[in-house]
Amino acid sequence: MTNDTKLPDSITHVTLGDRDIYLLGTAHVSKESVEDVHQSVEQLSPDTICVELCDARFKTLRNPENWKNMDVFQIIKEKKALLLLAQLVMTSFYKQIGEELGVKPGAEMMAGCDLADEHKITLVLADRDIQITMKRVWGNLRFRDKLKIMTQMGASLFVSETIDEKTINEMKEKGNIENVLEAFSKEFPTIKRVLIDERDIYLSQKIRNCEGDKVVAVVGAGHVPGITKKIQEDIALDPYREIPKTSWATTFAKWFIPLAIIGVFIYFFTYADTEKFKDAVYIWVVVNGVLSAIGAAIALGHPLTIISAFVAAPLTSLNPLIAAGWVSGLVQAWLKRPTVADLESLPQDISSAKGFWKNSASRILLVVVFSNIGSAIGSLVAFPWILSTFFK
Repeated sequence: MTNDTKLPDSITHVTLGDRDIYLLGTAHVSKESVEDVHQSVEQLSPDTICVELCDARFKTLRNPENWKNMDVFQIIKEKKALLLLAQLVMTSFYKQIGEELGVKPGAEMMAGCDLADEHKITLVLADRDIQITMKRVWGNLRFRDKLKIMTQMGASLFVSETIDEKTINEMKEKGNIENVLEAFSKEFPTIKRVLIDERDIYLSQKIRNCEGDKVVAVVGAGHVPGITKKIQEDIALDPYREIPKTSWATTFAKWFIPLAIIGVFIYFFTYADTEKFKDAVYIWVVVNGVLSAIGAAIALGHPLTIISAFVAAPLTSLNPLIAAGWVSGLVQAWLKRPTVADLESLPQDISSAKGFWKNSASRILLVVVFSNIGSAIGSLVAFPWILSTFFK
């Protein structure tokens, strides 16, 4: 019989019928968490080890050289630039903390994987695919929340805070975790629901349905309370793997401004004087083009990339199926195609704001995102301006 007193304080023991589930709450950049994993497996000798990783994240941690295989052109064409940039920002945050504490991000998860290999223990990757999670987060956000997140994400590139081991270990304590999650849920309830609550359910069911009478599950400390509540229930996971469909309201909003602007152009051209038509076209082209070009310039795009953003934005803003950033991003990728050295150094470069702009690969992503932001703001500014000329 296992002596639970020898186990780390971060262990939560759950019984499921005649099975013993040990939830090990960890911090993703903590030496103590790595030690906790070793201690727990050594003391418990589990049949199965579950880790809070999906297949994609497991492969990335197992083989950090995967960055070399990144196809920037394909990422832009598949509309994944913003998702990848968000992942890079998160990776940068964890990497900076990890460097301060002398531990690699995700080291405690890989410790679980390595111990499973070493002791011939069944390994279960229990987390939902990161691409599905990111798409569900983004697809369920309101426009103003998306704008807020993008602003904070951009600001985080320039902010550097020191976080020590003591702070991280305090964050692992149950009371502190609950306070943090409560504050987070008030500011971004949708993100908290998808990023934490849904994954609590997903992780709980993967752990519940894995083989073995004795299971050690290595998960982030913030997931432990939710998993503990949900693991006794039998919940279908298919609904949590679905990509959100675009709502009719979002579709309407996406097409409303372009169709309205085209309608105004047609009206001015057909019934109004030529000067009003010229003014409307001028406002739309200049405002859209200039703001999108400014976005590309902020990303330090090539001069031809900046010009392409200016030219593309007024046209792509009238067609929601195409974005100005895709055009400028492809131009930037063609002019400054990332070298093998760029891809090799990407994990190191994203540790600083300067590195994000310096590395050719991440700069392309910045060009896509900032060009699109500039174009979107341009449409929001130009639309009421043109309407005001309509009613004069």
